[in-house]
Amino acid sequence: MYANHYMDVEEKEVTLEGVKNTTIRWLVSPKVGAKNFAMRYFVIKKGGTIPIHQHDWEHEIFVIKGEGYLTTDGKNLIKAVPGSFFYVPPNEPHGYINEDSETFEFLCIIPAKKEAIPESEWVD
Repeated sequence: MYANHYMDVEEKEVTLEGVKNTTIRWLVSPKVGAKNFAMRYFVIKKGGTIPIHQHDWEHEIFVIKGEGYLTTDGKNLIKAVPGSFFYVPPNEPHGYINEDSETFEFLCIIPAKKEAIPESEWVD
């Protein structure tokens, strides 16, 4: 078993192209023994975005704090508030926006696949 507190996990700036004011904590990954799923904690600060993108794996989102939006096309926005959850199928375009809240914080669960997880999160 692996147990920890999210505040004890290193918070890293997301440096992918187009991402603004966003951090990630890899809570559960292959690095700690997970073989099927990875759990990430995202914080998008006010004015931050994760631009529309897509990939070959599904993921599940659960909003913890603040308010923000999910979008599939940059125009139609789906409001996300604490307690909201979302399923994003593989290859569906999606993005995240925080226009108003100090922080928009959510868990994101993805499959533990080499394509989805940085090398630093794999067991040496």
